[in-house]
Amino acid sequence: MKPLSYLLSFILYLSSSCAALSQRDPVVKRINGKDVTRSEFEYNFNKNNTDGVIDRKSIDEYVELFINYKLKVEAALDAKYDTMTSYQQEFRSYRDQQVRPLLVNPEAEETEVRNYYDQMLAQLEGKKLLQPAHIFVRMMQQATPEQQQAAKAKIDSIYTVLQGGADFAQVAATASEDPGTGQRGGVIGWIGPKQLLKEIEDACYALKVGEMSKPVKSTVGWHILKLIEEKDLEPYDTLAPQIRKFLEARGMKDRIAGQMIDSLAKTAGKTADQIMDEQSDRFAAQDDELKYLIQEYHDGLLLYEIMQRTVWEPAAKDTAALINYFKKNKKQFAYEKPHYSGALLQARSADILKQVQKALKGKPEDSWAGIVKTQFNKDSVLVRFERRNFEQGENALVDSLVFGVKKGKSRLSKTYPAVGIIGRKLKKGPQVWTDASAQVVQDYQGVKEQEFVDELRRRYKFEVYKDALNTVNNH
Repeated sequence: MKPLSYLLSFILYLSSSCAALSQRDPVVKRINGKDVTRSEFEYNFNKNNTDGVIDRKSIDEYVELFINYKLKVEAALDAKYDTMTSYQQEFRSYRDQQVRPLLVNPEAEETEVRNYYDQMLAQLEGKKLLQPAHIFVRMMQQATPEQQQAAKAKIDSIYTVLQGGADFAQVAATASEDPGTGQRGGVIGWIGPKQLLKEIEDACYALKVGEMSKPVKSTVGWHILKLIEEKDLEPYDTLAPQIRKFLEARGMKDRIAGQMIDSLAKTAGKTADQIMDEQSDRFAAQDDELKYLIQEYHDGLLLYEIMQRTVWEPAAKDTAALINYFKKNKKQFAYEKPHYSGALLQARSADILKQVQKALKGKPEDSWAGIVKTQFNKDSVLVRFERRNFEQGENALVDSLVFGVKKGKSRLSKTYPAVGIIGRKLKKGPQVWTDASAQVVQDYQGVKEQEFVDELRRRYKFEVYKDALNTVNNH
């Protein structure tokens, strides 16, 4: 075949391969010139619709939400938020949590587990593992002669009772001054060499199973020891799963991954971040689930950044606009039940309560907490202070003081028996926007977000391909 024939054959093969790939994962929409494939849309749609109810309407609704989501990401990219150091660090942190474990070589992990087992075996120094129990009488090193004598007398009396046939576990539960082991009949747990004080360890290894020691003195007190059981260290195959779980909890995978990244970076003459970028791309190319999860981190952080800077924070700080929005939409903030806007005060005495109410009267409400803290609670808590909008039926004390509900008085604190209020009763709804500030800010942010989305829809071009969309979760 001539060279030209080879070239034409290759082009035909490439075209047919691309067409087949396109059929397997068709483009469902294009946003600002960037394709959104069916698999990407399905990942996001299914992740946000976990109740299992999938119908035409729910998909159509999600299409619009997803377009808005992607448009915000495009705006953030145009603003170059993805070039900020803070963004890159946060994105890499999330991404690397998913990717680093994939870098761990199973052989390297097995070596770590085996080495740990070998260290355990070496630490036994040819000895067995022991499971001792003890009855303990505390005696500090600085104990007076009288205290030393009392401790010795107590341990001797316990030893006499045990020699008389008393049950070791029962005596440990009632007489031992080690509450942690006492409730387990004195059982310490499995131990090996160099895990207990030397005096206790020597005494334990001198015992036979079932045998009890005479009182043994250590640097912390007196002990009567009993050897419950002994065994050899279990074979590696038996302990390996437990060791692996223990080492994983201590960051084994992350440590091995770090070593591998450093090695690759040194060999290639690159930075660790560059290596992680390359490895992330490699694994993402092999796993769509990982690819879209990383994309979700990337887009989600950008969306938060642009919404915080462009919509949420400016809207929350625009007091004049919030006041105007509240005045125009006051009816939507009307209450179903009466409210009390102010502070609930619980003081240690009636005199302190009167002083607090006098100090707060006529002062701006947002300064009340500071006044209480500096004038009354500086050295000790003389007043409990809670300021917010209280709905009738929400707080028993407020119900009693404001709305005449008698049973609320039964909730009085013995430490803070003097209870009072300062503020305003709101029957139909908030009087000023700060009476419903959280809701006003949230609603106004929603208005500004919709305005922002409308502007993005005018700024960027987007297309939806219905035929491809019809195959979502249906192929």
